[in-house]
Amino acid sequence: MDPSTARALVGEPGRSALALAETLPDPTSLAAATAVRAEVPPDLAAAVLHQVQLRRRARTRFGELAERWWWTADGLEQATRSVVARWRAAELAARGVTAVADLGCGVGLDALAAAEAGLDVIAVEQDEVTAILAEANLSPYGVEVRCGDAVDLAGGLLGDGRSLLADPARRTGRGRTWRVEDFSPPYDLVLSWLAEHGGVVKLGPGLPYDFIPDWCEANWVSDGGDAVEVSLWAGPGTVAGRRRAVVLPVGDVIDVDPGVEVGEGTPGRHLYEPDPAVARAEAVDTLAAQLGAVRLAPGIAYLTSDVAVPTQFATGFEVLESFPWKEKVLRSWVRANEIGVLEIKKRGIDVDPAALRKRLHLKGSGTATVVITPTVDGSRVLVVRRLHAG
Repeated sequence: MDPSTARALVGEPGRSALALAETLPDPTSLAAATAVRAEVPPDLAAAVLHQVQLRRRARTRFGELAERWWWTADGLEQATRSVVARWRAAELAARGVTAVADLGCGVGLDALAAAEAGLDVIAVEQDEVTAILAEANLSPYGVEVRCGDAVDLAGGLLGDGRSLLADPARRTGRGRTWRVEDFSPPYDLVLSWLAEHGGVVKLGPGLPYDFIPDWCEANWVSDGGDAVEVSLWAGPGTVAGRRRAVVLPVGDVIDVDPGVEVGEGTPGRHLYEPDPAVARAEAVDTLAAQLGAVRLAPGIAYLTSDVAVPTQFATGFEVLESFPWKEKVLRSWVRANEIGVLEIKKRGIDVDPAALRKRLHLKGSGTATVVITPTVDGSRVLVVRRLHAG
């Protein structure tokens, strides 16, 4: 879609054509294309029908917002989850930030959350088509959108009480990248903005610890059991060097205690699988100390204890059985217990759960969950049952 088509899409007659297209059962059909092309030129008709497809795909993630938001395919794929954007915006407000420059706003979901949290927001987007859609999305909330390179515009926007809100692009022509040298704007430059002006930078949860400066605070965030980001903070309300795991949607927080070290032990009556944010933040030992638990083996995130302690930072299991990890032994157990549905969890073991499940020839009415993991007694299979979260 070119910029002129984008402007027509968010204006008239694009909105009228969109209203028609939204009544059609299949926006990918020839009948839909014929109906919309009778109202608008072919390029705009294609954009309208694509927008209907994107809005329908967005429903499961964004609910009612999906129906009134303007999307791009990349914008939808990379969009911040609403609960995460709202958490980050609330954190900014709670830390005393009153105004931000969202450098690289995409279709505008982070800027929306910041505006709804009461912050004064100026948003910047380099891609002209995306900027046009973002402006249509954000103008009702009083957010100004500027089209341009964040590197060129940052100096005139940051400072004088305006902090940084940034999500460096992590895609190249080859797709998504985890190499910080490929980030845009450059990672070192974004860090310099953060250090000087405060605020927050959103990054992928796999960012290595070594790439996080000591002068900033880092929060690893999960939502519904999925690790979604690490955010780096500086300025008002932050604690230099603090590392935390944040578990959404509840919002519980665990601070990493680097002085805590726990040992290893044999499988007890209960097993804990730490939330991905806890594991990414390297807070497993901190959590173990809180639970009175130990690791099953060095470097393995599974924790065990004889006492069940309710926690939002891990999934708890009761250990029902334990036996050495050998495929033929597991196959015999599955057959003897008539297991037809088997959930396989594993850490530190070179096995593909999906392929293993096929080789086990599951048959029967029983269901079970097994954990295959190294332990201080060697690799074992633990038959487990989930506990209710605290």
